[in-house]
Amino acid sequence: MTSLTHADYLALRRFPALDGLRAIAAVLVVFFHYGGPDRLQGWAGVQMFFVLSGFLITTLMLREERRSGRISLKEFYLRRGFRIMPVYLVVLLVTAAGSALCGTFTSNGIGPALRYFLTFSNEFADASPYGQSWSLGIEQKFYLVWPLVAIALGTVVLRRRAGAAVLGMLLALVAVNFTADHSNPGWPLHYFSILTGVLLAVALHSARGFALLRPLTNPLAQVTVCIGFACVHLSVKPIAGALDGINGIPGHVLVIPVYALATAVLLTALIAPGPATTVLSTKPMQFVGERSYSLYLVQTIAATIVWFFWPRLAGLGQAVVVTAAGLVLASVLYKAVEIPMINLGRRVIARQRARDADVPPRSRTGPARFQSAQPESAQAEPARFATSGRTKP
Repeated sequence: MTSLTHADYLALRRFPALDGLRAIAAVLVVFFHYGGPDRLQGWAGVQMFFVLSGFLITTLMLREERRSGRISLKEFYLRRGFRIMPVYLVVLLVTAAGSALCGTFTSNGIGPALRYFLTFSNEFADASPYGQSWSLGIEQKFYLVWPLVAIALGTVVLRRRAGAAVLGMLLALVAVNFTADHSNPGWPLHYFSILTGVLLAVALHSARGFALLRPLTNPLAQVTVCIGFACVHLSVKPIAGALDGINGIPGHVLVIPVYALATAVLLTALIAPGPATTVLSTKPMQFVGERSYSLYLVQTIAATIVWFFWPRLAGLGQAVVVTAAGLVLASVLYKAVEIPMINLGRRVIARQRARDADVPPRSRTGPARFQSAQPESAQAEPARFATSGRTKP
């Protein structure tokens, strides 16, 4: 059993195990909200999403730069916009309209919180039926800022980007001390999780960084890492209890960096073929993983429908039924909104590329395109990478 080589890693066109990770993360979150076992501590699934987002977005950027010698901000923001906004706005509209029809538009918090939801400041909104969207506020700011930072730090020296990620992680650790008394304590640490994924992507893209992490890509190591991660996940509650109160900060906040780093180790192991990758790449896992973003957003609507028809349902049974109902709704959104809008975004980008190709090179310069200083040999390499799915929960 051999480990993955750096060349093999760079040649990967998709990471099939990540669909399964998204599926697990989404189900963990729904279970946490609607009666699943407390031992699972499903809230940590959001941190898994954050690490995945940082890893995939940065890997896509680095692969694009390696392939073409540049990172197109215009295309990046178009892809993110068509991927995230349609489903987000549809579910928000349904939630707000349903609340209005039930006469609870103000009392349930959705009305007062709309200004946060429409400006992606979700993490600062009070409780409401769309409260689970708080993580979108965190991620949208990352999507807005990180590509600009990555380009500003230079397109050749990966150490600069790695240094920026480490600096951001340290700042998040420091900033949490100043937000401990906030109504949303420790929110900067969510950026620690995202930047952990960023740092992992930069490290794996580098031959030297990959060499350090390569032992984790051995199939036997993959099994060991998965068992270790499961132990870490099941220990989240006792770890949080042990950390609770340090500098007046809740333990569930302080455990976030531990969980993020454990997720990064798990991701490294799962980029390679192996027993766990095979399991996480099965069709059921892929089915749920592809719908994980919609499932995450529609969970409150699904729970409301379940409660209407089965008001006494509780505990694990409630968690299972709400998840199943959420998957039904998520499948509708996936087919009717997500896929059509993603395809529309691709057509828009293709038309933009075609228009650019008809314009003389000197007139194509602008803020949306950043030329790298990579050698011609690197710029001429063929396209070799596409992720296995979406980066959003």
